[in-house]
Amino acid sequence: MIKGWCDDYKGVEVKPSAFTNEAHVTYNGLLAKCGASDVYCHYGSGSTNYWTAVSTLKMDKTHKGFEKDVKVNNSRAFICFKDSANNWDNNSGHNWTIYQ
Repeated sequence: MIKGWCDDYKGVEVKPSAFTNEAHVTYNGLLAKCGASDVYCHYGSGSTNYWTAVSTLKMDKTHKGFEKDVKVNNSRAFICFKDSANNWDNNSGHNWTIYQ
């Protein structure tokens, strides 16, 4: 099961999804606060410096910010965010980690 967590300061929250091996990601961070109309969740598994099974999904705009369910392969996934102008929020190069 996905371990939920919240980084209020950076505007990222992860919760277990209704489906096994998926996490519900909410983003209301820097890109959202700077007026991005579209935000994408960029994620993958593997190791911190070598991601595998990389995907980028357009997030849904909601009253909470931007939200999307992402698949978590193996025991963890790494996530960061970008907008349609290719501006990135990668947690100052550290990204965020989702654990099972």
